[in-house]
Amino acid sequence: MAMGGKVVRNQLWGLLVAVLAFWCCTAQQQPQVPCYFIFGDSLVDNGNNNRLSSLARANYLPYGIDFPQGTTGRFSNGKTTVDVIAELLGFNTYIPPYSNTRGRDILRGVNYASAAAGIREETGQQLGARISFSGQVRNHQNTVRQIVSILGDQNAAADYLKKCIYSVGLGSNDYLNNYFMPQIYSSSRQYTPDQYAQILIQQYTQQLSIMYNNGARKFVLFGVGQIGCSPNALANSPDGRTCNQRYNFANQLFNNRLKGLVDQLNRDQADARFIYIDSYGIFQDIINSPSSFGFSVTNAGCCGIGRNNGQITCLPFQTPCPNRKDHLFWDAFHPTEAGNTIVGRRAYSAQRPSDAYPIDIRRLAQL
Repeated sequence: MAMGGKVVRNQLWGLLVAVLAFWCCTAQQQPQVPCYFIFGDSLVDNGNNNRLSSLARANYLPYGIDFPQGTTGRFSNGKTTVDVIAELLGFNTYIPPYSNTRGRDILRGVNYASAAAGIREETGQQLGARISFSGQVRNHQNTVRQIVSILGDQNAAADYLKKCIYSVGLGSNDYLNNYFMPQIYSSSRQYTPDQYAQILIQQYTQQLSIMYNNGARKFVLFGVGQIGCSPNALANSPDGRTCNQRYNFANQLFNNRLKGLVDQLNRDQADARFIYIDSYGIFQDIINSPSSFGFSVTNAGCCGIGRNNGQITCLPFQTPCPNRKDHLFWDAFHPTEAGNTIVGRRAYSAQRPSDAYPIDIRRLAQL
């Protein structure tokens, strides 16, 4: 009997250990927020442009050469910034693109980003079809209607959505594919850089208001990175290494206003929280001390055409550089997975106080 009791106790102990292990692993698999909604441009597009009549597409090799799912439409060799953030938030799969997300899958979030998209409607039109910020917000409104239907009523949907994180990263194309393209767009003749930044922020704010009215309460607003230091900009410099300060100055005007908008909205919307991610400053850190981040090449793309591989993006089936982890940039405009990983990690958990203002994504998720 004693031996039998010992066997039973061992079996019970083994069962308890198994239950605890299952509970632990299950708990770990729960993301820190129920859903993650992503608005943006080619820096975070993960396939929404694949079916559009557009030159701004990346659904061919070598794009995705290092991504587990292969070529998806991501403008990188691997993960984008939001993929890194999704992992850090605890999602066990990446947030799917709006173009092929259906049913209950929308409950964990949707990526609405579209390459060549801007805050302004006309931005990127020379590249063909794209989904502007307002179009992405309209798509999100459609998603919200579906969530209301799935959860049963508007109150249940509101309770659910207020816990989710909403990531917005737009503005680069409003400069690259609008303001600094005077042969196609008149904006630089109509507005000074300061006036243009103000107009962009006004239109940006209008879309944030619509998102708020549709249940968004936790906002992550990404500043524009140093587009004046991209391989494309450097390719047109005298020495191939000097950043275009005219571009960067205009970006900073926009970023300063965006950070100010965060303060304003946090005052005006007491039940919401807005944070600003200093993409510009994070890139500045990398460019100032590339070896500290594991980079040996910051002025040229891993694939592309022309000086610095910066004249155009990667050609279909072009052979990219073998040492991709050494490069900050994948092509003429977009970072490598290694570059995206640094931005994503510092946005999630700030290494410097300036990385995220007033708090980082990790703390936002806990609110």
